[in-house]
Parts: sequence; structure tokens; C-alpha cells
Amino acid sequence: MAESMKGLKRTCRCAEVTEEFIGKKVTLMGWVAKCRNKGGLVFVDLRDRTGIIQIVTESEGADPRWGHLKTESAIAVVGTVQKRAGADNPNLKTGTIEVLPEELRVLSEAETTPFQVQDGIDTREDLRLKYRYLDLRRAELQHKIMFRSRLVELIREFLRNEGFLDIETPTLIKSTPEGARDYLVPSRVHPGQFYALPQSPQLLKQLLMCSGFDRYYQIARCFRDEDLRADRQPEFTQVDMELSFVDQEDVLDVNTRLLTFLLEKLPPIYRELQFPEELVRGIEHAGRDLKENGIGRITWQDAMDLYGSDKPDLRFDMKIVDVTEKVKDCGFAVFTNAIKDGGLVRGLNAKGLGDLGRKQIDKLTEIARTYGARGMAYIQIKSDGTVKSSFSKFMTDEEMQDLIAAMGGEKGDLLVFISDRFKVVCAALGALRLHFGQELDLISPYDFKFVWVVDFPLLEWSDEEGRFLAMHHPFTMPNEDDWKNIDTDPGSVRAQAYDIVLNGTEMGGGSIRIHMDDVQEKMLEVLGFTPERAQKQFGFLLTAFKYGVPPHAGLAYGLDRMVMLFSASDTIRDVIAFPKVKDASDLMMDAPGDIDVKQLDELSIAIKQEES
Repeated sequence: MAESMKGLKRTCRCAEVTEEFIGKKVTLMGWVAKCRNKGGLVFVDLRDRTGIIQIVTESEGADPRWGHLKTESAIAVVGTVQKRAGADNPNLKTGTIEVLPEELRVLSEAETTPFQVQDGIDTREDLRLKYRYLDLRRAELQHKIMFRSRLVELIREFLRNEGFLDIETPTLIKSTPEGARDYLVPSRVHPGQFYALPQSPQLLKQLLMCSGFDRYYQIARCFRDEDLRADRQPEFTQVDMELSFVDQEDVLDVNTRLLTFLLEKLPPIYRELQFPEELVRGIEHAGRDLKENGIGRITWQDAMDLYGSDKPDLRFDMKIVDVTEKVKDCGFAVFTNAIKDGGLVRGLNAKGLGDLGRKQIDKLTEIARTYGARGMAYIQIKSDGTVKSSFSKFMTDEEMQDLIAAMGGEKGDLLVFISDRFKVVCAALGALRLHFGQELDLISPYDFKFVWVVDFPLLEWSDEEGRFLAMHHPFTMPNEDDWKNIDTDPGSVRAQAYDIVLNGTEMGGGSIRIHMDDVQEKMLEVLGFTPERAQKQFGFLLTAFKYGVPPHAGLAYGLDRMVMLFSASDTIRDVIAFPKVKDASDLMMDAPGDIDVKQLDELSIAIKQEES
């Protein structure tokens, strides 16, 4: 039977007990991590979020429950701290001390858990997520959630000192679909009408700039109904900011200083939370680099040309090589036909993989096909100097040697080629590049390489919709030098937009916003908005812009991604307390779920039945 805490007050947490407490009485509360009856002595590891302390008592003459405590039961212990009688445990903060108990209270006895609550246990993720409250008791996850809290504190500290105001914006807003799908909320008071959950506070923070709050930030909850992946969730958190009377350099400057500040402050927190020392050293090195050299920049075009991605991973120096000119007149029709169709031919040199077997080559081809390529051509320069190629019979020896030279090919190298349209070539080679980086062990999780990606295209063509879409959003300022081409060549117009990329992940992004009526009207026109539709969807913003809108700009970080990257985690699910899985469901709460008919009636909603 569970006992009351009446008359007890916790004096400190478990791992806050030090050798200075020896001889003193303490009252500790936590969970039974382990109970060991060693014949005459009972050892209990008591755990809370600070760590573990050992309780040791004689089994004879003591409370008989000590030897029968179930793991994960919540207990309270009153006892005296003493020097550990046995060997010290260097793996624990409290490894030199223990507690000799005088009183035990079982506050809540636990049933047998569906898996061991212990780091390093190989438990299926779906099971851990179903019992997330148990999974979160593990030290590894607790430390990441605590790290997240500390990181947010540092961000708030920096932005407050830079004159930013923390302002909340609404969660129930108007649906303005021009990006990912909205999550919609039906209104009971207005039958048949809906709110939307914000994909970001974008329009609201721009209105705050119109209101005169020239530096805003918010740790904002955002919602997007889109397909999930390792670094994406349907609900997520942004570090959102907006600034007035600034240009791109101002935004990049304040955010470079923010990141430098964070990297300088993080190492002591890592050590306190017992993160790997390799991670501490990696962050310290990155912090020194940012302080001395700032963050480098690369244009969107160069990022795509050299790395096949607008979020390049710069932890290793493998670049894509354009060989279109080299092969445009060769005898290999796969290359020449792609070029005639307006495509190009590019390749990668994977040094050290020249001796791969056929099955491994086929695996690489499948990776390329996954990203839209029809196939992959290759040249193997084996370690003994012999050359094997999938297309050598279509090229002369001279053409083959010229191509190898253009790729910097040497003994032991594997040269792979994709010939197709620009987007396909970039996607396929970008994916192969990352695969080679992993295969050749060129990527360290404790290395941190930042880069600003700038000069994005303003628009991107959608074959599906048959029109141009905004690459960022409809309120992104175009490059002033390119704006003259908006009618004749819209795809060539660059945006005043920028992303901050870390280790191949877009950690944040933003842009200069349009504040001029004529530019905004033209932008909406190019995107296919009639004046009536523009007014219906964005009228509140367009009206506000008639009353003296300041030039303004902003940036938003994905906080979940930032925590994931700075903690060297593999997925954002590890740094979110209660995450969802790939189909956007919550395994713990069994959500989404059915709604009572009465609730649906109140909302004037009927569920459409699928035809059998």
C-alpha cells in the first residue's frame, strides 16, 4: 500500500549529496533504479533527475521491505550520509558516499515495467514511445531535455541583452495556405468556419514590426501537416525573431553573434550533464572558430553545383565536378542525349572505393534512382591500376583518360556520374556524396561546420501546379538588381533570403521582407493571386502596409533541430518530451482518435463515410 509523505520534506536531490554531507541526515525521494540483496546487506540505487545515490542497509533487523523493493517504485528515504564502505564508483557523481537509512516510505509501488529503464538497452522505439514517461526516466534522455531547457535560457539571455522583446502571438489564426498544409480547427461559434494553427508566426511578426516593436522574438509553437522525417515533426518549436530598419548584414551579424555566444556558454553545461567529452571538445573548437573567423557564406547556386544540396554538409571536402563539356561529343548516348535535352553530366570522386564489388555498385545505383536518376555510370580505378567502367566501350581511350583526369582520378578511386536535369543531378549526387561521407568515415558527429547559404531563387517552378511558387514565402524581398527580370525571366530572380546550415541540416532561415506596395502586388500577381484572392487571404497584412511599414527582416531557427545538432542526437524525437512518429500519431496518448458524435454536432461537422 502506498504511503503518505506527511511529515517529510525532501532536503536535496540524489546527486546533490556530496562528501560535505557525511555525518548529516538527509531526506531523499526518487525511484528505485536497482535493488540488490547480497545476503546480509541490501543495496538500493535511488534515482532522480540529478543522478543516482546508493542506499545500503542490513537485511537483518531492518525494515523487511528493503530487500523486496520493485524497480521504478517511488520511495522516500531518511538516513545519514557516510563514506562508502566498499570500493568507490567512478561512474557516479555520488560514487564515494552512500546513505545509511533510518526510515523508508514506499510512496508508490511500480508494476513490472515493459522494458528496462536503463541507458544502452536495445528496446524498440515504438515501445519506448508508447511508455514515453518511462523512457524519459533514462539519464540519457533526461540530460537532453534538461540541455534543451538550458539552451533556451541562453537564447533568451542573449536576445534580451540585444534589445529584443518576447511577445506572444495567437495560436488560432486565419488559414493562408501557400506552403505546407494547415492544421484546421473548426469553430463552434461560427459553424462551417475554421481557424488554422500557425505554420509560423510569419505574418503576425511582420504586423508587430508595423506596430513599432522593432525587435521581437518568441519561442513559438508551430504546426505543419506534412510528411515526417528524422528532423521534422507536425508540431515543432521555432526561435522566431524579426527586426525593423535593418538589412541582411544586420540580421546575419546578430545571429552570428548569437551562435558564437551559445557555443562559448555550452561546454560547462555539457560537462554538468555528463555529455561525451568529444562533444565538448568539438563545440569548444567550433566556438573558437566562430569567434575568430565568423561564419562563411556560399550562394545557393554554388551550394547546389558543388554539393548537390542547398544545405551542404561541409564536414568533408568532396565536391561535385561538372564534366558536361568534356563528354558532350563523346560516343556514350546516355551522356549526350541528356545534354541535348538541356541536362548536364556531373560526377563525384569517392577516393578509396575503387575496389567495390558489383553488389555495392548496384546499391549506389539504387540510391541514385531513389532521387530521380534513371541510372548511374561509373569508372573504377582499382588499387592495382586497372580500370573498369560501365561505359568504356562507348568512349575512346583518350576520352576516357580525359574524363578521369577531369575528375582527379587516381589508383583506388571510384568515379560516379549522373546525367539528367539539374534538379535530378543535384539530388542524386548530393545523396551519393553523403553516403560516401559515411562510408569513408569522413563525418564526425562531434565536428561542427556552419555556413550561411545566401542568394536563393525567389521562385521555383511547380510542374504539379503549372506555376511559380515562392521558394520561401510571398513576402520575401527580391534582389534589387534582378527585379527587372520578373516579367521576362521570373526564375532568374534571386531573393534576399538566407539559411543558416549546420552539418548538412538547415537549422534556420529567413529573409528581408517586402515593404513596398508595388513590389508586393507584383509578387502576388506572379504567384497567380488575383487582387481579390490576395485581399481575401492577406488583406489584414496588405491593409497594415498602407500605414507606414518599416523595412524589416527576420529569421527563425528550428529549436528542435538546434538541440538535436548541439547534442549530437540522431533524431529530434530524442530532444522532444512527447514526440510523434512518422504518421504523425502519438503512440502514448493514442492520438489522433475518434470524436464523440455530440462534439461533432456542436461543431456542425459530419464525417464523410468511405464508399465500400
